[in-house]
Amino acid sequence: MPSDTPGVHSESLLTAEDEAYSKGLKKRHIQMIAVGGAIGTGLFLGAGSRLNTAGPFLVVLYAIAGVFAFIVVRALGELVVYRPTSGSFVSYAREFMGEKGAYVSGWMYFLVWATGGIADITAVAIYTQYWSIFEDVPQWVVALLAMLFVLAINLSAVKYFGETEYWAAMIKVAAIVAFLAIGSFFLVKRDIEAGALTGPQLIADNGGMLPHGLVAAIIVLPGVVFAYAALEMVSIAAGETEEPRKIVPKATNAVVWRIGVFYVGSIALLALLMPWSAYSANESPFVTFMNSVGIPGAGGIMNFVVLAAALSSVNSGLYATGRILRSMAVAGSAPGFTGVMNKRQVPAGAVALTVSCYLIGIVLNYLAPSNAFNIILNFTALGILATWAFVILAHLGYLRGVRAGSVQRASFRLPFAPYSNYVTLVFLLFVYGLLWFDGVPGKATVLAVIPLGLLLWGGWYLVRGKVARTAAEYAPANNDAASQ
Repeated sequence: MPSDTPGVHSESLLTAEDEAYSKGLKKRHIQMIAVGGAIGTGLFLGAGSRLNTAGPFLVVLYAIAGVFAFIVVRALGELVVYRPTSGSFVSYAREFMGEKGAYVSGWMYFLVWATGGIADITAVAIYTQYWSIFEDVPQWVVALLAMLFVLAINLSAVKYFGETEYWAAMIKVAAIVAFLAIGSFFLVKRDIEAGALTGPQLIADNGGMLPHGLVAAIIVLPGVVFAYAALEMVSIAAGETEEPRKIVPKATNAVVWRIGVFYVGSIALLALLMPWSAYSANESPFVTFMNSVGIPGAGGIMNFVVLAAALSSVNSGLYATGRILRSMAVAGSAPGFTGVMNKRQVPAGAVALTVSCYLIGIVLNYLAPSNAFNIILNFTALGILATWAFVILAHLGYLRGVRAGSVQRASFRLPFAPYSNYVTLVFLLFVYGLLWFDGVPGKATVLAVIPLGLLLWGGWYLVRGKVARTAAEYAPANNDAASQ
């Protein structure tokens, strides 16, 4: 059985994870992938329903979740500078937590994008309903077309993925900047429509910061955490770029101001510009605002932007799971076909496995088009919580190696570690507990850890023999511990 001793790893196994990839991603791609990861469906679509539920206090929730999102991405950034790899946190879990840690963290991340991808293609289908030309097109058809589009991109050379994400991120950033400028103008003007004032008084006149109470507001925190999914994307992309140790720290540090401006700033403006009750789950809050100000075509333009954001999100998720699954396949903890690379140096087998899960989303859009997005949102949040926890735990294992003298600490470091690690773990456990109070879907999500845990446990006993043989194959001749 493979050792679960932290720090036991094989350099040849680490090399095998990355050697088949091209270095087709450029510095500008990595920088914009980092930006794109910070602006996704959770902000553009999910903020509408959360504003309606939590009220203006949502701004505070986004700020709190943003702090912990930064801690996670900074911890991961330190690990990338220590040793860049396309296997990202799964590779670090393998090194500092053992093969079981890598196995569980990898499959939980797969859960994030297997369900998150369903949410994103559902969002695309919802957005298209804005235009009358799509009124008679079934929602599931649009979702299927979205899936085929991102599949084609991900089976092409990685440089095409990089270009797609680069321009998608440019569109999203331009849209957010435009919204901030237009929103600020109307905030100063203090009048959107006759008698409709903006600013703090608007909040006071509509029930204050907590119109439904503190409990109702805090319950949406898991959905807020979902909004920060994909911030880890830059660490995965690092394995397919030159000089990752120079590029990743700059991209990671930029997360701070992105969180402050794009998330907290945007939500604050939305709350100051219109009553919380004006927003809903059926329309992007940005589109709602743009339609209210009467700028010709503004709503349609913003709707196109949020549609592009949703496509970008599912595109990134498919990319990430492909790399993570291949890392696991190399170690023996994922099916062998997920390690197969096509002639364009892309893990086509892993991409195919994730896309097969998206087909469930197509069926869901056929059977329950009005509830498809919210049905899977909590399950996505559960996977994100697990992924973030494994990043923090792997970083703690890395710090133990530093203290033991077996690992040299990188110059790019997580502030206040290990205390920031422990506080983050408590926060993640708290958010998990909140899921219980989110009605039947929330309780189902909390209880889902039981069958999910059993599946992971059973799966480990199915693959552990292969993992042991792989560890022995890649182990140095003088390292018996790696193949116990």
